[in-house]
Amino acid sequence: MVVLAWMSGTLMSFCLMALGARELSGDIPVFQTLFFRSAIGLILISLLILLLDKKQVFRSERVALHTFRNTFHFFGQYGWFVGIGLLPLAEVFALEFTVPIWTAIIAALFLREKITPRKAVSISLGALGVVVIVRPGVEIVDAASLIVLGAAICYAVSYTATKSLSSSESPLTILFYMCLVQLPVSFFLSMSVWTWPAGIQWLWLVVIGVTALSAHFCLVKAMRYAEVTTVITLDFLRLPLIGVLGVLLYNEAFELYLLIGGVLMLFGNWVNFSRLTTKVDNR
Repeated sequence: MVVLAWMSGTLMSFCLMALGARELSGDIPVFQTLFFRSAIGLILISLLILLLDKKQVFRSERVALHTFRNTFHFFGQYGWFVGIGLLPLAEVFALEFTVPIWTAIIAALFLREKITPRKAVSISLGALGVVVIVRPGVEIVDAASLIVLGAAICYAVSYTATKSLSSSESPLTILFYMCLVQLPVSFFLSMSVWTWPAGIQWLWLVVIGVTALSAHFCLVKAMRYAEVTTVITLDFLRLPLIGVLGVLLYNEAFELYLLIGGVLMLFGNWVNFSRLTTKVDNR
């Protein structure tokens, strides 16, 4: 029950963040949305660090890697937010679930992690899921789909860097530098297109800033009470959930190919994560 409670928080956070991005799309520039996301996140994470009296996490000897990680994470976020405004919500979430597949490939190339038979099956299923969703040859591949796939690759690079950072850095340090590095970048890029938010737009910006942190916080908490395979399986509930919200709120069509592609990627991720869980259990 505990893991379900934390995963409910994760699912709600991701869905609210997507709804906020959709509501602001076309009215508030994406770079500006990312600026407010970083500003709100920096305030919240700094207050949390001070409240826990862990001022030492403000310091890091790996600032260069933090900068590298957050450069890719920033553009991953940008692509995700752009995709939210152009594609059905369910399609964005489905394509986002390719991140573990790209991460496995990048880790093999740059961290020299081996591509085992399980990883090969995982990557193949993930690639097949992408083909089912994007459907090349059936119609012209939508540029927006490619933007979201590009965002997923940026996220994968970011996660690979996070894996390296996690060996020496506190999660609070990683979150703090995420907001700290991305704040000036997003501000600089938003200066030429700045539009002052009005009315309910402020509320949606706060929602995005809060849920960006709460989603990852709840996910980490869930992993303390359940195996990674269980958590990643529950996380895939985001796909039908956001699909229902898209249908109810924006009259989007939730087509069968999204579920089929999503299920293929679910099994691909499950194959990969089940290997990790078995390895941990045998130690």
